[in-house]
Amino acid sequence: MHDPTDSDGDPSRPSRRGALECMAWAGTGLLWTLGGGLPRAVGLERALAAEAAPAPFSFLQISDSHVGFSKPANPDALGTLREAVERIRALPQKPAFIIHTGDISHLSKDGEFDDADQILRETGLPLFFVPGEHDLLDDEQGRAYLARYGKGSRGAGWYSFDQGGIHFIGLVNVVDLKAGGLGNLGAEQLDWLEADVAGLASSTPVVVFAHIPLWTVYPEWGWGTQDGARALALLRRFGSVTVLNGHIHQIIQKVEGNVAFHTARSTAFPQPAPGSAPSPGPMKVPAGELRRHLGIASVTLVRGSEPLAIIDTPLAG
Repeated sequence: MHDPTDSDGDPSRPSRRGALECMAWAGTGLLWTLGGGLPRAVGLERALAAEAAPAPFSFLQISDSHVGFSKPANPDALGTLREAVERIRALPQKPAFIIHTGDISHLSKDGEFDDADQILRETGLPLFFVPGEHDLLDDEQGRAYLARYGKGSRGAGWYSFDQGGIHFIGLVNVVDLKAGGLGNLGAEQLDWLEADVAGLASSTPVVVFAHIPLWTVYPEWGWGTQDGARALALLRRFGSVTVLNGHIHQIIQKVEGNVAFHTARSTAFPQPAPGSAPSPGPMKVPAGELRRHLGIASVTLVRGSEPLAIIDTPLAG
């Protein structure tokens, strides 16, 4: 985990806080920008084409790289991560940092972490991580993950930092999973979160990122966090809260008041829609269609109180 230098960029696209209605993004990553104190997303493909100039402060999210996975759903997960990094390197304006929302590796092996690190370092950007359950499969309760990515963090790897006028909070909800695989934050982390946000003004934009969705997407598959409501209650007073997650390998979004929830696609393989299969897991698609499921979504801010305009652009097809 690297600590970026604070930026005092002057947002160039002011808008009313709370105008965020919905967002979507792609498996190859999102370019997040800050305009008028409100985070917004721009698909990498659109940013590369210079169709939307990013605000002075921006960051990227990628998720679920599963380096080491090589089954039929994607025989080359390392290769699709490399494609994402190539797109990041080609951006005309560099973001401040990258957030990876977990499952960097598939089996938490040293070689998998090594391969992921080598490719991600090619971005030349600071990197922030939270673990997925696949990153904590070693016999030492995630020590391999913490040794690489947990410096300066608390407990199992939670932490916070400020940049660009936003307070960022990385939470860990993949330790002590509950019945059916539901995520869990635990009392110690929740107490820390309460203390962490206690001194913040309610006008401070907040971005929370964790692996498993903090809201209940589909409890039968463990797609939710058992005590997530307790964390969200601590954030309700803030005027702009954006919650970024991975884990379910598909785009699902929801807005509740000033809190906008977004789950990201994987850079490795898709999973079925909630309840559309007997169980979750890697979903094989017809040959040549994988990158359609790892597509790119362009999100444009509409001034005033109208919702965001979303254009979903697949990588192929």
